[in-house]
Amino acid sequence: MTVHDTRIPARAPLYGPAFDSDPHATYRMLRQFGPIAPVQLAPGFDGCPQGITGWLVLDYDVALHLLRDPQTWSKDPRGWESTLPADNPLQPMLGHRPNTLFTDGPEHARLRAVVTDSLALIDTGRLRTDVQQLADQLIAQFSRDGHADLIAQYTRPLPGLVFNNLFGGEQYGPDLVNALGGMLDADPQRAVAAGAAFFQYVTTIVTTKQNRRGPDLASWYMDHPHALTQEEVTHQVVLTLGAALEPLSASIGNAISRALADRQRYTDLTNGTVAARTAVEEVLRSEPPMANYGCHYARHPVQFYGAPIHPAEPVLISYAAINAELPTTEGSGGAHLAWSAGPHACPARQPAMLLAVTAVERLLNALGDLDLAVPREQLTWRPGLFQRSLAALPVRFSPLH
Repeated sequence: MTVHDTRIPARAPLYGPAFDSDPHATYRMLRQFGPIAPVQLAPGFDGCPQGITGWLVLDYDVALHLLRDPQTWSKDPRGWESTLPADNPLQPMLGHRPNTLFTDGPEHARLRAVVTDSLALIDTGRLRTDVQQLADQLIAQFSRDGHADLIAQYTRPLPGLVFNNLFGGEQYGPDLVNALGGMLDADPQRAVAAGAAFFQYVTTIVTTKQNRRGPDLASWYMDHPHALTQEEVTHQVVLTLGAALEPLSASIGNAISRALADRQRYTDLTNGTVAARTAVEEVLRSEPPMANYGCHYARHPVQFYGAPIHPAEPVLISYAAINAELPTTEGSGGAHLAWSAGPHACPARQPAMLLAVTAVERLLNALGDLDLAVPREQLTWRPGLFQRSLAALPVRFSPLH
């Protein structure tokens, strides 16, 4: 929507080649407006020639203030949605669904309990073994070649295959991997089509589990004492997968690419001087996979740190901009907001970290002389407002026989 307020300056676009190649240049420019800045989230399109506008939070303390204040801020986007065509390009990521991400108060607590209680049932030992075995299978597919695109051949398929197992998806893993590949795409048509394929995958899983329970997340969602409807189960599965898989892929890929760009760091990781967990934590802080998200809406008109926020205006948290300004602590990566905060903080931190760390360890242990095929500054990034993830990660190594 367009805010008709002459006090609001021209809004910087969070899209386009300049933003995609160097988003931090945009974040630095936006700081002139203070801790929260007016931004353009999407260009004009049919039915909305002025594009989609909103606000971006750039300060750690201001972000915590917002994230921990559900009395002022709501996660429900339906007021915003009502101002736009149903096929708007941000709908796949910001559109309302009956899940814990887009609800508030008692309803949010009820749905979140199903997710957190079910995640707590995951056997971490079995999860680690599954990650190791699936990682080994993927590595074996390219280990004799001496080269690979680690995004396409490792970091993207691995989380999808792992979570497919966690949800009892059995033979449906490739469907999930293919669908997720386009959901964050900057091209609206691809993003919408991928979102539909992703939802179809989830619907198939839930329908199957209605008649055949197992020791998996889908069954645990269904059997939780809060007694979710089939629609609610479907949407919690959608949320869990969507919130986990692309961010995990980016975390693994970003951590590996940063390690390979610094040969001393790479040596320290391969000989055990630096733990893989440290490398993942550092990338969560310095290059968070979800760069801008945590969307909230004011419940009433509010002046928020000098910004005149109206209801139905999306207010996003820039985890990337915020983390870049935080002090670091040697060996820990320092504080960061990659997991968000407040009542909507990520509930899957433990299994997500286990998966990412194990994936990095397995790859570095299997291929001992990895090297980037091009300098890191020449790697290309996927365009888009929400994520910071590599489009490809070409590497070379000595072939295994």
